Amino acid sequence: MKELGIQGRIKRKYITTTNSRHNNKIYSNLIKDKELTGIDQVWCADITYIRILKGFVYIAAIIDIYSRKIVGYAIGKTLSTKLAITALSMAIATRKTNNLIHHSDQGIQYTCKDYIKILKDNGIRISMSGKGNPYDNAFAESFFKTLKQEEVYLWQYETFSDVVERIPYFILDVYNRKRLHSSLGYRPPEEYERLLAENSSRECMVC
Repeated sequence: MKELGIQGRIKRKYITTTNSRHNNKIYSNLIKDKELTGIDQVWCADITYIRILKGFVYIAAIIDIYSRKIVGYAIGKTLSTKLAITALSMAIATRKTNNLIHHSDQGIQYTCKDYIKILKDNGIRISMSGKGNPYDNAFAESFFKTLKQEEVYLWQYETFSDVVERIPYFILDVYNRKRLHSSLGYRPPEEYERLLAENSSRECMVC
């Protein structure tokens, strides 16, 4: 590797984005073994980070489990509750929330009174993973893995502005509109949702 000028990627210290050391109310897991039949039945929310030259940038995202579409996201310099609320507000503004379950970890961003109030005000049921159990939120984790492997690791992000410029493009134009998912019949999320809507319309016409 030295002779060829190849450098291995150094494994850096893991940065936790979940602070579950609080006295806020914890809700039960409502999605375990739950079978979905359509979109806007379960959203999963989570937060990850991107390392830049002088620190970190944090990304909150909300994914519709059925279509794998990112329905809300936010980018910030801190792990504040505002970050999670901004992503949630984006999702609520563009999607249906009746009969919806919102699933997350037990982090303080998702258990704080302001976040919980928004969920309850919109009639959204609240579900949370068991403490220290990442598998219940695997869909959000899978998206973050894709985001980093197919976008972040390919670019030299140096500043907060770099992240703000690139991440929305990847989420909206690449991931939601172009990236194929085997679980969706090798279609991107937006196309899959469009087909669902068209099929639903045909069924209504028949009825």
